[in-house]
Amino acid sequence: MTCRRLIVGGVTKIGGKKMAGKLYGVGVGPGDPELLTLKALRLVKEADVVALPGKVPEDTVAFKIVEGAYPELGKKELLAVPFPMSKDPVVLKSYHDEGAEKVKAVLDQGKNVAFLTLGDPTVYSTYLYVHHRLVAQGYETEIVCGITSFCAVSARLNTGLVEKAEPLHVIPASYQIEDALKLPGTKVLMKAGKKMKDVKAELLAQGAEAMMIENCGMPDEKIYRTVEEIPEDAGYYSLIIIKENKERTEE
Repeated sequence: MTCRRLIVGGVTKIGGKKMAGKLYGVGVGPGDPELLTLKALRLVKEADVVALPGKVPEDTVAFKIVEGAYPELGKKELLAVPFPMSKDPVVLKSYHDEGAEKVKAVLDQGKNVAFLTLGDPTVYSTYLYVHHRLVAQGYETEIVCGITSFCAVSARLNTGLVEKAEPLHVIPASYQIEDALKLPGTKVLMKAGKKMKDVKAELLAQGAEAMMIENCGMPDEKIYRTVEEIPEDAGYYSLIIIKENKERTEE
Protein backbone atom coordinates (compact mmCIF):
# COMPACT_ATOMS: atom_id res chain seq x y z
CA MET A 1 0.00 0.00 0.00
CA THR A 2 1.34 3.44 -0.91
CA CYS A 3 0.49 6.81 0.57
CA ARG A 4 -0.75 9.49 -1.75
CA ARG A 5 1.47 12.61 -1.76
CA LEU A 6 -0.26 15.93 -2.43
CA ILE A 7 0.88 19.54 -2.66
CA VAL A 8 -1.82 21.84 -1.28
CA GLY A 9 -1.14 25.55 -1.08
CA GLY A 10 2.59 24.97 -0.92
CA VAL A 11 2.25 22.51 2.01
CA THR A 12 3.20 18.88 1.41
CA LYS A 13 0.68 16.34 2.64
CA ILE A 14 0.98 12.56 2.79
CA GLY A 15 -2.20 10.61 3.27
CA GLY A 16 -3.98 13.85 4.10
CA LYS A 17 -1.62 14.67 7.00
CA LYS A 18 0.28 17.96 6.95
CA MET A 19 4.07 17.59 6.95
CA ALA A 20 6.57 19.95 8.55
CA GLY A 21 8.13 22.68 6.49
CA LYS A 22 11.80 22.87 5.55
CA LEU A 23 14.43 25.04 7.22
CA TYR A 24 17.00 26.86 5.10
CA GLY A 25 20.06 28.40 6.74
CA VAL A 26 20.81 31.20 4.29
CA GLY A 27 24.13 33.03 4.23
CA VAL A 28 23.64 36.65 3.16
CA GLY A 29 27.30 37.61 2.80
CA PRO A 30 29.34 40.18 4.73
CA GLY A 31 27.40 43.39 4.13
CA ASP A 32 27.18 44.45 0.50
CA PRO A 33 23.74 43.51 -0.92
CA GLU A 34 25.39 42.91 -4.31
CA LEU A 35 27.28 39.98 -2.78
CA LEU A 36 24.03 38.18 -1.96
CA THR A 37 23.85 35.00 -4.05
CA LEU A 38 21.09 34.39 -6.56
CA LYS A 39 20.08 31.24 -4.67
CA ALA A 40 19.86 33.09 -1.36
CA LEU A 41 17.67 35.79 -2.88
CA ARG A 42 15.38 33.23 -4.52
CA LEU A 43 14.91 31.27 -1.30
CA VAL A 44 14.14 34.42 0.69
CA LYS A 45 11.48 35.36 -1.83
CA GLU A 46 9.99 31.86 -1.83
CA ALA A 47 10.06 31.29 1.94
CA ASP A 48 6.83 31.42 3.92
CA VAL A 49 8.68 32.90 6.91
CA VAL A 50 12.03 34.68 7.21
CA ALA A 51 13.81 34.24 10.55
CA LEU A 52 16.40 36.77 11.70
CA PRO A 53 18.86 36.67 14.64
CA GLY A 54 17.67 39.55 16.81
CA LYS A 55 14.87 40.90 18.99
CA VAL A 56 13.61 43.21 16.22
CA PRO A 57 14.03 41.60 12.77
CA GLU A 58 14.03 44.92 10.89
CA ASP A 59 16.92 46.20 13.01
CA THR A 60 19.26 43.30 12.25
CA VAL A 61 22.22 43.64 9.91
CA ALA A 62 21.06 40.60 7.94
CA PHE A 63 17.68 42.25 7.28
CA LYS A 64 19.31 45.44 6.02
CA ILE A 65 21.62 43.50 3.69
CA VAL A 66 18.80 41.55 2.06
CA GLU A 67 16.48 44.56 1.97
CA GLY A 68 19.10 46.28 -0.19
CA ALA A 69 18.52 43.64 -2.87
CA TYR A 70 14.88 42.86 -2.06
CA PRO A 71 12.99 45.98 -0.83
CA GLU A 72 9.81 43.96 -0.25
CA LEU A 73 11.44 41.89 2.53
CA GLY A 74 9.57 43.81 5.24
CA LYS A 75 6.23 42.68 3.80
CA LYS A 76 6.99 39.02 4.48
CA GLU A 77 6.22 37.19 7.72
CA LEU A 78 9.29 37.75 9.92
CA LEU A 79 10.38 35.72 12.94
CA ALA A 80 12.63 37.22 15.62
CA VAL A 81 15.16 34.77 17.09
CA PRO A 82 17.27 36.62 19.70
CA PHE A 83 20.80 35.51 20.57
CA PRO A 84 22.65 37.14 23.49
CA MET A 85 26.24 38.40 23.38
CA SER A 86 27.28 36.09 26.21
CA LYS A 87 29.78 33.34 26.96
CA ASP A 88 27.71 31.92 29.81
CA PRO A 89 26.88 28.35 28.65
CA VAL A 90 23.66 28.25 30.69
CA VAL A 91 22.38 31.51 29.20
CA LEU A 92 23.40 30.48 25.69
CA LYS A 93 21.74 27.05 25.92
CA SER A 94 18.51 28.65 27.10
CA TYR A 95 18.41 31.04 24.13
CA HIS A 96 19.45 28.37 21.64
CA ASP A 97 16.77 25.98 22.89
CA GLU A 98 14.16 28.73 22.78
CA GLY A 99 15.22 29.79 19.29
CA ALA A 100 14.96 26.25 17.99
CA GLU A 101 11.48 25.90 19.52
CA LYS A 102 10.31 29.13 17.85
CA VAL A 103 11.47 27.91 14.45
CA LYS A 104 10.08 24.43 15.11
CA ALA A 105 6.63 25.88 15.83
CA VAL A 106 6.60 27.51 12.41
CA LEU A 107 7.87 24.40 10.64
CA ASP A 108 5.14 22.35 12.30
CA GLN A 109 2.60 24.58 10.56
CA GLY A 110 3.95 23.28 7.26
CA LYS A 111 5.75 26.54 6.49
CA ASN A 112 9.23 26.77 4.99
CA VAL A 113 11.63 29.03 6.89
CA ALA A 114 14.64 30.94 5.57
CA PHE A 115 16.90 31.72 8.53
CA LEU A 116 19.23 34.58 7.54
CA THR A 117 22.77 34.73 8.87
CA LEU A 118 25.75 36.95 8.07
CA GLY A 119 28.55 35.65 5.90
CA ASP A 120 28.37 31.88 5.51
CA PRO A 121 26.25 29.68 7.81
CA THR A 122 29.09 27.20 8.30
CA VAL A 123 31.51 29.74 9.82
CA TYR A 124 30.80 30.82 13.43
CA SER A 125 27.12 31.44 12.68
CA THR A 126 24.32 31.66 15.23
CA TYR A 127 22.14 29.69 12.82
CA LEU A 128 24.07 26.48 13.50
CA TYR A 129 22.76 26.30 17.08
CA VAL A 130 19.22 26.08 15.74
CA HIS A 131 20.26 23.83 12.86
CA HIS A 132 21.84 21.16 15.07
CA ARG A 133 18.80 20.96 17.32
CA LEU A 134 16.30 20.61 14.50
CA VAL A 135 18.41 18.13 12.55
CA ALA A 136 18.54 15.98 15.70
CA GLN A 137 14.73 16.08 15.83
CA GLY A 138 14.40 14.91 12.24
CA TYR A 139 13.43 18.15 10.50
CA GLU A 140 14.47 18.71 6.90
CA THR A 141 17.18 21.36 6.63
CA GLU A 142 19.53 22.82 4.05
CA ILE A 143 22.53 25.10 4.45
CA VAL A 144 22.89 27.69 1.70
CA CYS A 145 26.42 29.04 1.54
CA GLY A 146 27.24 32.74 1.37
CA ILE A 147 30.38 34.77 0.77
CA THR A 148 32.50 34.71 3.91
CA SER A 149 33.60 37.92 5.59
CA PHE A 150 37.30 37.09 5.30
CA CYS A 151 37.07 36.48 1.56
CA ALA A 152 35.20 39.77 1.14
CA VAL A 153 37.74 41.66 3.26
CA SER A 154 40.67 40.22 1.32
CA ALA A 155 39.01 41.21 -1.97
CA ARG A 156 38.24 44.70 -0.65
CA LEU A 157 41.91 45.07 0.29
CA ASN A 158 42.77 43.96 -3.25
CA THR A 159 45.04 41.19 -2.05
CA GLY A 160 45.05 37.41 -1.82
CA LEU A 161 44.59 35.41 1.36
CA VAL A 162 46.97 32.55 0.65
CA GLU A 163 49.23 31.46 -2.20
CA LYS A 164 51.11 28.30 -3.13
CA ALA A 165 51.34 26.07 -0.04
CA GLU A 166 50.53 28.75 2.56
CA PRO A 167 48.08 27.59 5.25
CA LEU A 168 45.08 29.68 6.32
CA HIS A 169 43.98 29.92 9.96
CA VAL A 170 40.59 31.36 10.96
CA ILE A 171 40.72 32.37 14.63
CA PRO A 172 38.03 33.74 17.00
CA ALA A 173 39.89 36.74 18.42
CA SER A 174 37.65 37.02 21.47
CA TYR A 175 39.67 34.16 22.95
CA GLN A 176 43.41 33.76 23.63
CA ILE A 177 45.35 34.52 20.43
CA GLU A 178 48.99 34.70 21.58
CA ASP A 179 49.88 31.18 20.43
CA ALA A 180 47.65 31.37 17.35
CA LEU A 181 49.60 34.36 16.02
CA LYS A 182 52.73 32.18 15.89
CA LEU A 183 51.16 29.79 13.40
CA PRO A 184 52.62 29.80 9.87
CA GLY A 185 50.74 31.30 6.93
CA THR A 186 47.86 33.77 6.95
CA LYS A 187 45.79 34.36 10.07
CA VAL A 188 42.23 35.72 10.05
CA LEU A 189 41.04 37.20 13.34
CA MET A 190 37.27 37.34 13.68
CA LYS A 191 35.00 38.65 16.43
CA ALA A 192 37.62 40.77 18.20
CA GLY A 193 34.88 43.02 19.54
CA LYS A 194 35.47 44.27 23.06
CA LYS A 195 38.94 42.69 23.14
CA MET A 196 40.33 44.85 20.34
CA LYS A 197 42.62 46.73 22.75
CA ASP A 198 44.26 43.47 23.86
CA VAL A 199 44.37 42.14 20.30
CA LYS A 200 46.11 45.27 19.04
CA ALA A 201 48.64 45.16 21.88
CA GLU A 202 49.48 41.54 21.06
CA LEU A 203 49.84 42.32 17.34
CA LEU A 204 52.23 45.17 18.12
CA ALA A 205 54.20 43.03 20.58
CA GLN A 206 54.73 40.34 17.95
CA GLY A 207 55.50 42.81 15.17
CA ALA A 208 52.66 41.44 13.08
CA GLU A 209 51.89 42.75 9.61
CA ALA A 210 48.12 43.21 9.62
CA MET A 211 45.22 45.05 8.00
CA MET A 212 41.64 45.40 9.19
CA ILE A 213 38.25 46.33 7.79
CA GLU A 214 35.37 47.36 10.01
CA ASN A 215 31.85 46.82 8.61
CA CYS A 216 33.06 45.49 5.26
CA GLY A 217 30.68 46.32 2.42
CA MET A 218 28.42 48.44 4.61
CA PRO A 219 27.83 52.21 4.30
CA ASP A 220 30.06 52.91 7.33
CA GLU A 221 32.94 50.72 6.17
CA LYS A 222 36.40 51.69 7.44
CA ILE A 223 39.77 50.36 6.27
CA TYR A 224 42.96 50.25 8.36
CA ARG A 225 46.13 49.18 6.55
CA THR A 226 48.54 48.99 9.51
CA VAL A 227 48.31 47.71 13.07
CA GLU A 228 49.04 51.21 14.36
CA GLU A 229 45.93 52.57 12.60
CA ILE A 230 43.55 50.05 14.19
CA PRO A 231 41.36 51.78 16.82
CA GLU A 232 41.05 50.14 20.21
CA ASP A 233 37.29 50.75 20.19
CA ALA A 234 36.57 49.14 16.81
CA GLY A 235 33.12 47.59 16.39
CA TYR A 236 32.00 43.98 16.49
CA TYR A 237 32.06 43.55 12.71
CA SER A 238 35.81 44.05 12.43
CA LEU A 239 38.06 41.52 10.75
CA ILE A 240 41.86 41.44 10.79
CA ILE A 241 44.05 39.72 8.22
CA ILE A 242 47.64 38.97 9.27
CA LYS A 243 50.18 37.99 6.66
CA GLU A 244 53.47 36.30 7.45
CA ASN A 245 56.13 38.91 8.10
CA LYS A 246 58.52 37.95 5.35
CA GLU A 247 59.91 39.21 2.08
CA ARG A 248 57.65 38.22 -0.82
CA THR A 249 59.06 37.40 -4.23
CA GLU A 250 57.23 37.22 -7.53
CA GLU A 251 57.78 34.32 -9.89
